[in-house]
Formats: sequence, structure tokens, C-alpha cells
Amino acid sequence: MNPYLDIVIRSVAVYVFMVIALRIFGKKELSQLNTADVILILLISNSVQNAMVGTNSSLLGGITAAIALFIINMIFKKIMLNSKFIKDLVQDKPEILVHNGKIYFKSLAKLGITSEELQEAMREHGVEFYKDVKLAMFEIDGSISIISGNDHLKQTHHKRKIHKTLGTLNN
Repeated sequence: MNPYLDIVIRSVAVYVFMVIALRIFGKKELSQLNTADVILILLISNSVQNAMVGTNSSLLGGITAAIALFIINMIFKKIMLNSKFIKDLVQDKPEILVHNGKIYFKSLAKLGITSEELQEAMREHGVEFYKDVKLAMFEIDGSISIISGNDHLKQTHHKRKIHKTLGTLNN
């Protein structure tokens, strides 16, 4: 087999594995990482590097792996856009956290969101009391969006990122 085709096949296999692993372990968003997340990503990248390039540690081997990852990522995103089944399989659904001032404790518990984290998100959106929340959603990108029912309260577009890792949430 061509050594560069072997790198492409290995890279695609690692990509698919990582998509599945992130779905299983619940990582929704990687834009804000804590120390443990950074360490995990560094260790994972180091552990899968050899799985992708094998014994080929040349510049061309690394570039081949990177190009394969970019292409499979582009293809995967297009598949998710066109296939509701794949999108539903990979992405979580938005969850209601608060509706008309009523807190959905089961959703908070399921997602591992503490009341302190919810209150922090409310403050970031200019909302002080739960009763003023018309709708608080845990979005598919890991953010909490909040709409207040009070016309006098300032609405913001800022979204607080929450990350699920192994069943816990980190800031």
C-alpha cells in the first residue's frame, strides 16, 4: 500500500474515533479550556500522532495527515448539514433550563450545571432573579442563552460557555 494513502486512512480513522469519543464523553465546545482540558488534548494529540503517521515522521507525512484531517472535517460537516440522522447522532439538542421563571432542575442535574453557574450566566446577561427569566437555554455549542421577560432589563448577546467533560462541567 502507498505509505501516504496509509496515512490518510489512519488519519480518517483517528478523526472518526475522536468524533465518537467526544460525543460519548459529552464535550460540546473546546473554545474555553481549563488546565485539565489542555492536558487532555495535548496527551490525546500525542497518543494519536503515531496512529496517524505510523513510522513516517517526515514533513510530507505530517502534512498528508493534516490535509486528510481538514478534508474529512469538511466532508463530515457537509454530511451533518445534509443528514438529520447523523446530525442528531453527533450533536446534542438544546435544553430548557428556565422557562417563565420556573427552573428545570432535572435538566440542570442531567447537564451537571450548578445553580451558581446558572446564576453567573444570568448576571452576564443582566438578569438578577430567576423570576425575570423568560427562557434560559443550554445551547448545542455549550453556551447558556438567556431571554428575560422584563423589558427594562438589558439584553445582551454574550453567551457563557460551559463544557462537559466526563460528566462534569468546567469553566
